[in-house]
Amino acid sequence: MTGTVTTPSPESSESPEPPAFPTDRTCPYRLPEQYDRLRERGSSLHRVTLYDGRQAWVVTGYETARALLADSRLSSDRSHPDFPATSPRVVGLRDADPSFIGLDPPEHGPRRRMAIREFTVRRVKGMRADVERIVHTFLEDMIASGQPADLVSRFALPVPSMVICQLLGVPYADHDFFQDASHRLVRSQDAEGARAARRDLEDYLGGLIDSSRREPRQGLLATMADEQAARGTVGREELVATAILLLVAGHETTASMTSLSVITLLDHPEQHAALRADPSLVPGAVEELLRYLSIADVVGSRFATDDIEIDGHRIRAGDGVIVTNSLANRDGSAFEDPDTFDVRRDARHHLSFGYGVHQCLGQNLARLELEVILTALFDRLPTLRLAVPVERLKLRPGTTIQGVDELPVVW
Repeated sequence: MTGTVTTPSPESSESPEPPAFPTDRTCPYRLPEQYDRLRERGSSLHRVTLYDGRQAWVVTGYETARALLADSRLSSDRSHPDFPATSPRVVGLRDADPSFIGLDPPEHGPRRRMAIREFTVRRVKGMRADVERIVHTFLEDMIASGQPADLVSRFALPVPSMVICQLLGVPYADHDFFQDASHRLVRSQDAEGARAARRDLEDYLGGLIDSSRREPRQGLLATMADEQAARGTVGREELVATAILLLVAGHETTASMTSLSVITLLDHPEQHAALRADPSLVPGAVEELLRYLSIADVVGSRFATDDIEIDGHRIRAGDGVIVTNSLANRDGSAFEDPDTFDVRRDARHHLSFGYGVHQCLGQNLARLELEVILTALFDRLPTLRLAVPVERLKLRPGTTIQGVDELPVVW
């Protein structure tokens, strides 16, 4: 994708003032109008203005996104002042000990490998029975509690919370605490709020890691602590940072995908009917939902460590670059009729789990959970419907994981 460039960037001084980024959604599954306008410009990269006035590049083209996510000249180091801050929360966490997603090779690989064996295809397949049991337990509890019910608090959030607790060895009895701290960490609109949430999680997970060294404990956290203590290659702070990433990402993203997937299916009755008539479509429908919803829209943030010439643009060293999943996943050159939701589409090449060395570690588990969740939910509650119109649902801001905090349903 790289090549020689001799002409000025189309995003020159003659272009309009770069628009503000990111933009809040007004619909759970449609792109903001501003994103549509970026697509209409016909370029794969655009200059935008972040909340603090700094300008950065936003990547809208699918092939350009893949090329840049695999380019070693882009750094994921969140502690560096050149890393593009999409909200005060990012600045507030700049001094925190980084997890492996905030490290570049060669430091990234060893830290990622500490956890990767628990998320392989084979390991995740072996978890299906446990995931099914957890899903049906919470589904039965929600049904027994009566209707209307909040699908988020009764089902979408507790299911992945318990799954990741069992995998990590975190007591589910503490779910109210860590769900609240995670909520504050990923959605805080100010730097101090993000720092406080991070400290709460550091103290909690650090305590679990310390206790696992004194008393035998099941789960990935104890295994990592034992192995790294024996090798002496990774310190306590690095273990805690990895634990925070796995715990928070392990339930926040799947909970958001569950609620938005339900909204999308119920608001597309023909697609919903096709899925219910042919359960073999579920795995492909999950991929299409991941593409169509693109809930983690700003996680592909990087900064250039060297000049990069690509697609008629020059990204200069120090420039911020943000690969926007929602835009790359709506590129018509990669997905025919990209704004249409189609459960029969082959969408597995979407970029919702990223690309390159930072591709999401937990993607196999996320796929399994969503397949089990959607199958069980609509099998048990075939008449499930929203208790309020879609337009009345309160959506989260564009600076965080997309989703809703409440989803009233009836059946």
